[in-house]
Amino acid sequence: MIGDNLKFLRIKYKYTMEVLAEKIGVSRQSVAKWENNETLPDLLKCNELAKIYDISIDALVNGTIEELLSKEDEKNKVIVGLTTVDNNGCIKLPEKAFSIFGINIGDSLILLGDKSKGGIAMVKVDNNNWILKE
Repeated sequence: MIGDNLKFLRIKYKYTMEVLAEKIGVSRQSVAKWENNETLPDLLKCNELAKIYDISIDALVNGTIEELLSKEDEKNKVIVGLTTVDNNGCIKLPEKAFSIFGINIGDSLILLGDKSKGGIAMVKVDNNNWILKE
């Protein structure tokens, strides 16, 4: 229901009812009533809410929490570029990776893999206090 979606999104984005109400020009009580499925926001307010959360009105009104989570995951996935492994087994990261993920020379990266899917990924480590278990 829309009330569940509104509450989930508000909490996910760390808005209080007061802050969200102020952003869209309604009372805190209106937000509470929407989240409790006592009343529904009008179409204009749904449009404003969808813009705040960067989703479609349809996703806001009809989507499930699981669908909202998967849409958020998809927005965060990017193709950074193409690279090759050289004769020494070294991989040069595309420049775009450095800027998007804040990678600097000397940073530690963990290489992760999924044998069943044949994929690998690198994850930046903020410190060297990690343990690798097989």
